Amino acid sequence: MTKKRLVLAAVLMICVLFLLSSCVPGHERFTAADPAGFFWGLWHGMIVWISFIISIFTSGDYTIYEVMNTGWPYNLGFLLGASSSVGGITGGIIRIVF
Repeated sequence: MTKKRLVLAAVLMICVLFLLSSCVPGHERFTAADPAGFFWGLWHGMIVWISFIISIFTSGDYTIYEVMNTGWPYNLGFLLGASSSVGGITGGIIRIVF
């Protein structure tokens, strides 16, 4: 890789991290009147690692899981998103087969 491409890749990665961190759970966006649903659970599951790292440095302001949610639909979305971000079922099956 050339130096120009390396710098461009680093800047792009930083921009992506800022974009993903703007939607972390545990913020005042969700209330009891407007809770997080399935698709927000799916998104929060996909960015669980970014949320975890942010939660370490923000002393409890942000969490990896949204407390104000719709219940099982949010949980299902979170579970599907989290499993997709860490390899899911197919990652385990591929390791067993090969």
